[in-house]
Amino acid sequence: MAIRDFDDIDEKYYYGGKLGAVYSPEQTEFKVWSPCADSVVLNLYPDGDESKAITSVKMKLKDGVWRATVCDDLNGMYYTYTVTIDGETRETIDIYAVSAGVNGKRGMILDLADAEPDGWEDTAPVELEKYTDAVIYELHVRDFSIDKSGNFRNRGRFLAFAENDVTNISGDTIGLDYIESLGVTHIHLLPVFDFATVDESSNEPQFNWGYDPLNYNVPEGSYSSDPYNGAVRVREFRELVMACHKKGLGVIMDVVYNHTYHTEDSSFTKIFPYYYYRLWEGNYSNGSGCGNEFASERKMARKYIIDSLCYLAETYKLDGFRFDLMGLLDIDTLNKAAEKLRIINPDIILYGEGWTGGGSPLDEGMRAMKFNIRRLPEFAVFSDEFRDSVKGSVFSDEAQGYVNGGSSYDKAQMIKASLCGWVGHPQIMLGSICDSPNQIVNYVEAHDNLTFYDKLLLSMRGARDWDFIAADKLGAALIFLSQGIPFIEAGQEFLRSKPLVGGGFDHNSYHSPDSVNSIKWDRLTMYREPMEYYKGLIAIRHKFSEFRMGYAEEIRARINFHDLENGAFSANIGDFMLVVNPLGYELRIHVFGDVYVDCSRASDQPLYTVNGDAVCGRRSVLLVKIK
Repeated sequence: MAIRDFDDIDEKYYYGGKLGAVYSPEQTEFKVWSPCADSVVLNLYPDGDESKAITSVKMKLKDGVWRATVCDDLNGMYYTYTVTIDGETRETIDIYAVSAGVNGKRGMILDLADAEPDGWEDTAPVELEKYTDAVIYELHVRDFSIDKSGNFRNRGRFLAFAENDVTNISGDTIGLDYIESLGVTHIHLLPVFDFATVDESSNEPQFNWGYDPLNYNVPEGSYSSDPYNGAVRVREFRELVMACHKKGLGVIMDVVYNHTYHTEDSSFTKIFPYYYYRLWEGNYSNGSGCGNEFASERKMARKYIIDSLCYLAETYKLDGFRFDLMGLLDIDTLNKAAEKLRIINPDIILYGEGWTGGGSPLDEGMRAMKFNIRRLPEFAVFSDEFRDSVKGSVFSDEAQGYVNGGSSYDKAQMIKASLCGWVGHPQIMLGSICDSPNQIVNYVEAHDNLTFYDKLLLSMRGARDWDFIAADKLGAALIFLSQGIPFIEAGQEFLRSKPLVGGGFDHNSYHSPDSVNSIKWDRLTMYREPMEYYKGLIAIRHKFSEFRMGYAEEIRARINFHDLENGAFSANIGDFMLVVNPLGYELRIHVFGDVYVDCSRASDQPLYTVNGDAVCGRRSVLLVKIK
């Protein structure tokens, strides 16, 4: 098929109206943008799987948009488009479909009001004054409930989140009740849109993180109780959101607009070949490392991303979006999306990966990269500087960071910069990354790479169990007592691990079995001490505004550093003194006040009082509210 002048097509045929199937009980209007198609035919089906079409309707072209109106109540029917371009004819799902049948082959025409769970009208997104007030907990839907250590009824499903009073095999509370008690504010769900590599028609155990987009506006069917009925997945995902909101938890959706799983066989290609993808020297560019890049800078591709985000935010009352490989999306698209999303939800939180997965033809000045974050005022980016300075490079198992044996003056400078949210500080001779702590996400563990605990096991050879736990707790203290947005992976607080059969640990468990990926809820009982420590740190962060400042000027005015020895240091933060000791021996500090964190415990209530002579344990912090 021909590669066309897409700039000229954008100029001539941009369409700002609503696309997809616009339903009402009296009629459904279908609109698909494909200005260079020879013909487009609408096909209507009684189900989303193998039935033959009930009817096919030739669509009419006007201003680049093919249109058809069917005067009947089509709620619950399924549809596709048959598109002919340059003499080649192919059938495809609508890229704007709001739901689908099994495996996302056919779109569903759906009265969204019919897919509302009881009480949906009364639920609303959570309030968030500023990003630094958030505490984010990254979670995979299947991981959450599939393991037998948890007594869930709806294993691996959306509905597991709506279960109350769930316990592990030792009788400890788990599930959403536990997450609420931990004190986090937002659950970040790995992709829950319809992804390609899990067969929804199979009952065999299957796993994928979901970074293989098929249908962006359609919830994943394998997480529903009936993947054949497109209304069920919509209703049950709403039940998940509603259950979270009832407990005061926001829901952040992980979105992957930088690439699609298929390229030549994708619905975008079938509707308009080449238009939605970047080309580089006549081939598909591959800055995603997944075979293609979505051309967000083209007008109708930009419109699609913005339309999709707004649809998802409104339909599911979402509290935020996390953008995969955000550096492959252009700045203008994301800024325009943020403007519209703020109208839908003024408290929405937006953040992403400020990097790419490879080279791209998109001009660096247009990329939503970390180095351009000042031009994305509504967005935050993950701090790989924080991650790698705390635990060592993710690209080397044995590389040591500040907490696990690699402390030094230079690494301490990185930790101090992170403690200040990378906004720049006169005592730190490192450049700033952003102008606001609301633009940086601090983390040491996510779904990618080794878990924090596994990294410690591999990089601290010969250490004792106490040392691993101490290093983990020190890392947690740095996350929650630093300026910026704290982020942890589910189970990190009870030393989540991903061991492989035969030895070693999984670095990239994107399609590993449940035995690797599932949350082992029995570890909550085994490692209660670090969990309680995380919980105490979160409570401190909520209670004391010193640890979630909103402005760079405030940080520079209220934080003052003092070097100690071999990379250890203290910091005066408002009314607090924080002593950070990554060393293998204790440090004695002269300070008067109430202790809130030491090597053993963390609490938002004073643990004890020190009067001039205090000890900061090895590989730990000491947090004292000064008298």
